[in-house]
Amino acid sequence: MTERYPPLNALRTLECAGRHLSFVHAAEELRVTPGAVSRQVKALEEWLGAPLFRRRHKQIVLTPLGHRYLQAVGEPLARIAAATARALQRDGDRPIAICAYPTFALRWLVPRWGHFYDRHPDIDLQLTTSLQPVDFTRDDFDAAILVGEGIKTWPRLVSRRLVDVELAPVCSPQLRARALKVPLDLAKVTLLHGSPRPQDWRRWLDFAGVSGIDAKSGLTFDSLNLAIQAAIEGLGVAIAVRALVRDDLAAGRLVEPFGPVRRSRRPFHLVYPADRARDPRLRYFIDWIIEEAGIIPKGSEP
Repeated sequence: MTERYPPLNALRTLECAGRHLSFVHAAEELRVTPGAVSRQVKALEEWLGAPLFRRRHKQIVLTPLGHRYLQAVGEPLARIAAATARALQRDGDRPIAICAYPTFALRWLVPRWGHFYDRHPDIDLQLTTSLQPVDFTRDDFDAAILVGEGIKTWPRLVSRRLVDVELAPVCSPQLRARALKVPLDLAKVTLLHGSPRPQDWRRWLDFAGVSGIDAKSGLTFDSLNLAIQAAIEGLGVAIAVRALVRDDLAAGRLVEPFGPVRRSRRPFHLVYPADRARDPRLRYFIDWIIEEAGIIPKGSEP
């Protein structure tokens, strides 16, 4: 069956209008008139057979369908734009493109980003965050930071272990002092979940041998980072990857009220096709991130 694709220009207009929630501001960015933006959006709505925006006086609001559709098409459009920009550049001029999970990028990679530029100020990196699987035959990335079991998960790629996925409950110091002494006390507080890892609480409770607690209860957030921030604000207890909250634990914004710590068999890895490593700039990045992760390559131990 032939797949049906909506007009690309209409999708681009939707992304811009949805991001600004304004036809006027979208028109300014796209360098067209507000009327042209409105017509493109209307054409897409007619193509879909459903409204994407609610028009109000001097304001537009995404409908539930519009919100879902914008989320679905926004990332592919960003990838197309990035791939096009890279295709227009000579290899030596284009940045090294790295893909990482959003929470890993925000809480582990970006805080260390400046260390790389201090060492290699002439190398440009382009960071994209995504929860989607990376396909190096399709996606225009040089390397990706993913969770898996090394060669077992990526038999045709090079994978370098970076950071263990160690799960532990975390909360604010005030909540621990008020309500948490032993794991069974979790029944008295709100569990915080990140939708990208919906099974983490169940896995930890089973590992800890804790019963009688509904692992699905509580508040669920679109990202792990939001769940962690909610824990910092005292809204409840999150189940967190320790490496991603180490700075918050050190600063006292979060505490681990009790153990145990559950280590997953699927650590974070840096993954890349072997031929991409012919680029010396990527090799510099590989060496740097492995050093930052504290991994000593085999054969280098004293």
